[in-house]
Amino acid sequence: MTTNEKGYDRPELLITPDGLAEKLGVSVGSASRNAKSSDSQSPAIIDLRAAERFTVGHIPGAVHLDLFGLSLIDTDPAPLKAFLWMIGHLLMSRGVDTERSVVVYDDVSGIRAARAFWFLEFFGHPSVQLLDGGVGRWERAGYFTTTETIKPMQKDWKIVQDDTKVATWLDVNTRLGNPETVVLDTRSDGEYCGTTVRAKRGGAVPGAVHLEWTNNLEKDGTFKSANDLRRMYEGLGVTRQKEIISYCQGGYRAAHSYLALRLLGYGRVRNYVGSWKEWGDREDLPIEIPTKV
Repeated sequence: MTTNEKGYDRPELLITPDGLAEKLGVSVGSASRNAKSSDSQSPAIIDLRAAERFTVGHIPGAVHLDLFGLSLIDTDPAPLKAFLWMIGHLLMSRGVDTERSVVVYDDVSGIRAARAFWFLEFFGHPSVQLLDGGVGRWERAGYFTTTETIKPMQKDWKIVQDDTKVATWLDVNTRLGNPETVVLDTRSDGEYCGTTVRAKRGGAVPGAVHLEWTNNLEKDGTFKSANDLRRMYEGLGVTRQKEIISYCQGGYRAAHSYLALRLLGYGRVRNYVGSWKEWGDREDLPIEIPTKV
């Protein structure tokens, strides 16, 4: 099923293996070395998996960037600014600029790629897509992977941050109880209910609704259809008329649900990048221990 057939309001935020192969000039059964990886009109492709996964085999022309160990636990203005500068610099070091579209991918439509997608949208990149189903779906479709690497050319990119896409602890705290804002917890049941503790305190942001990020995906690692996603989120009161702030432990799973809601055309979605690690460690912030129904 293509992204258009899934009924998304924003199908262009995803790309299928066939769509990417067409942009790269490769076909099923062709040698991966035929890819137009150096063509200025081809997309910049970023592999967000762990380095050992990348070295075993990756999509032709892809460069590697593992952001998994880079998280923020203090969203006050100074540390937030420094953290975002670092991420922007890393993206530019991988050849990202506004002249080329960007495709990010993971093993499936995973949290590593989704977080990179969110960063790129936050930094104002005009054309970023996530490979739906990841490299696993790419290989199942019959396309080659390669062990050849390329050296990206660092680009100058005038970053224009969209602060409406990020949330700090203060943003969340000042919106508690606001009927126009929904705080969305994308963690596991155990984390949400406080039985799995990954910070100084366990529990949840008061009033948060809960939908674990894995519910966004089909069994094959692709995003669910718009109807399925809409049914889940609207059933929890996560509607497009409201401002949505998603969180998890460090902003990865939250970015995944950010993308799911963007696919549905939601315009006011923010990723709380400090997430539970910041909130749970700060004893001056309120928590609750929900009972999972």
